[in-house]
Parts: sequence; structure tokens; C-alpha cells
Amino acid sequence: MISFKIDVRKNGKTEEARKARGDVIEIARSAIEAVDPYAAVKRVLKISQNELEIQRDKFDLRNYKNIYLVGFGKASFPMAKAACESLSIDDGAVIIPAPSQSLIENIELRQGTHPIPSQINLNATNEVIEIVKNVKKQDLLVVLISGGGSALLSKPRISIKDLRVATDLLLKSGCTITELNGVRKHLSWVKGGQLASLAKSTIISLIVSDIVNDPLDAIASGPTYPDSTTFADAKAVLEKYELWEGMPPGVQNIIKEGLTGKTPETAKEETWDWNRIHNYIIANNQSACLAACRRASVLGYGAVLPPSKISGEAREVGKKIVRKMKSYKEGKVALVGGGETTVRVRGNGKGGRNQEIVLGTVEVMRDKPLVFASFGTDGIDGNTDAAGAIADGQTFERALDSHLNPEDYLKRNDSYNFFRKLEDLLITGPTNTNVMDLQILLKYK
Repeated sequence: MISFKIDVRKNGKTEEARKARGDVIEIARSAIEAVDPYAAVKRVLKISQNELEIQRDKFDLRNYKNIYLVGFGKASFPMAKAACESLSIDDGAVIIPAPSQSLIENIELRQGTHPIPSQINLNATNEVIEIVKNVKKQDLLVVLISGGGSALLSKPRISIKDLRVATDLLLKSGCTITELNGVRKHLSWVKGGQLASLAKSTIISLIVSDIVNDPLDAIASGPTYPDSTTFADAKAVLEKYELWEGMPPGVQNIIKEGLTGKTPETAKEETWDWNRIHNYIIANNQSACLAACRRASVLGYGAVLPPSKISGEAREVGKKIVRKMKSYKEGKVALVGGGETTVRVRGNGKGGRNQEIVLGTVEVMRDKPLVFASFGTDGIDGNTDAAGAIADGQTFERALDSHLNPEDYLKRNDSYNFFRKLEDLLITGPTNTNVMDLQILLKYK
């Protein structure tokens, strides 16, 4: 069970507010547990005698001499554990973001850095590539993909130093994850379908999606799916966010070479072997949102899940969510949202997009019977140890009593220290899953 390390319920000024804060935590816990990657893999791999069925596709396991497994991402360890319990894996390698206390039979576990890749990521990726290249036509390759895979699976066309600089600049620019991964793909030898192109065998990719609308070519930068973006798109992203001139020469040169055809494009749809390579989404943000709505209903709230996913500048997004609640005049209501916002870093404070969303709502919720939380389902928000934060209609007054000005903290991008001082951080530690962010707004009377 996911545990929250700070008891944020106590910070409600009334019994009703404390109860609502506790309800938010229950709803959040249900949402995260609904996208447990171990359970998702177990659910999707249906094996009867020698037949493997995945989402109505069937594979006769007698047709494969050996089964190999590779994985990368924040959910890769539990996914690999489940896959190895379900299938007879002969060999494999998995790149994980943190040390593991457990081992998996026949699987090499390699740690990588996230979100900025490093030499150890490259070393681990080389092991993955070695396995993929050695898989024969009569074998089966299982690939486990989840959010964080873009950083963990790194085989750059440029130096690792230049890749680190480029990644850091892009992460701070306010670009979307799809734009970020579009650039990453063109700086890599394995992203954008290129990993799958190294193998001769049938490939089954099981994917935990961390991107809005589950675009297969963007999740973990699409290592086993054809790429819809080009070098021209990558350059356009860097120019859009005024990053091109500040990029290392190595980055500029590889993109220029790609534009002139000197460096090959990523894998494209017209040459893709659709019969050999199969990709399956097994958990996503919608799964978590629906679980949150179910739990909110059990707790007595009228649950509302807007059709569009949350996106935009973090500090403005929360205000829009709070304004939506004005449409619901009567009774207890739970507005549940999911997606991924962006933060344009202007200050030198500490925080993340979820904490910044909540900080942006503190004044507009003032004196209202509302509780709002936003958190990353992976348990990590920005450069902090928190998953997100929580606030209610009395947070503004509590802040003033503590001599904290929400607007000043927003200007400094210092949401973490604002909520740390109020003891309203949501801290879970790594959850071993990643389906973007969730927002929960409760009107408790």
C-alpha cells in the first residue's frame, strides 16, 4: 500500500476540512494502486498451455526457441518481475532508476540516472543493445517500457556531456514532454523505433504510458514504434523555446547533418514491419483517473472527470480547475483531472509542476470549502523529494500567519519551500509506476 509520510490531514482548520484532506489521500492512494505495473503485466499476459494471449492477440509459444526480455523506465522492475513469473525468460537486462534490494532470475539489473542521463545509462544501454542484437529470428523479445525510459535508455549520437546539457536546457524551457522527446529521438541511436530495428525477432512491447493520449511514438521516446517526427521538427522545437543558439555545437551539428541527410532519420512508418513488432498499452493516466472517481463516489462525492487532459503552464492550470468548480453549486463534488503541465523556470527556487499548480490555487481558494491536491504518480515532482502538495480554503490565511507570501514563492519557483513550511507536501517516495500527474479538487459542502 502507498503511504504518505506527512499527515496533512491535521492542517485542516475545521473537522470538515480535515476529513476532506483525508479523503483526498484515500482517493490518491486508490488511483496510484490502480496502475500498479506488476498487476498490470499479470493481468495482460494470459497464458493457456502454450498460447500467450495479449489484448486478443495470440502467440504460440512453441514457435519461439528462446524468450528474451529488456526493460527501462520507472516501472521496469515490477514489470520485469511479473513478466518473469509468467513467462520462461532465458536472458535479459533491465535499466532501473534506483538500486533494487531484490534480484530477478536470468535478468541483469542495471541502474541509471534520471532525468539527466549519464555514462552509467550509456553502459547499461549497451548491455540492452547487445541482447537485442543477438536475438535470433526464431526467438521472442519482450520489451518493457515505462515513463523515465527516455533518460534511462541512452545511446546518444552526440557526447554524453552534450546530451546532459541539452536535456537540462529542454527540461527548464517549458516545452511539453512530446516536444522534448521529439528532440531526444533525433539525438539517439535507439529511440524513435531504432531499438526495434536492431532485432530480427518477434517483439512484444508492454507499455505503461506517461503521456497524454498514449502516443506510442512518444512514450519513452518510442524505442519500438515508428517515429512521426523529423530532424526539422527537432530544430523547430529548439527554436520555438529559443534554445538553438545555446545548444552545444555537437547537438547543432547532428541536427544539421540530419537535415541534409548525412545522419539517418529515425525509423519511419513506411518501412516498419507491423507483423513482427507489437505494442500494447497496459496502464495509463485514464486508468488512474477512473479509479480515483470510483473511490470518490464511495466516499460520497459526485465524481466528475472532464474529457480533456490537463496541460498548460502549471501556475495557471490550478486556477482554471478551481474556477470549474463554480459550475457545481450543490452537494459534495470531486473534480478529478490528469495530464502533465509545464513550468517555465524563472527563479532559482525548489519545486515541481505539481507543487506549483497547487501554489497557484492558494489565493483563489481562499475561504472556500475546497481541498486541492496535485501529485506525480511516480512519487517524484521536479527536483524534490515530494510527489506534490495539498492546499485548502484556509491555506492562504495559514500562510499569512506564517509570514509566507504565495505570490513571492511563485515568482521564485519555490513551491517546495512554501509547502514544506506549512507541512503540506505529499511525500510517498518512488511508487514504481508512472502515468503522469493527477489533480483532485474536492468541494466538501
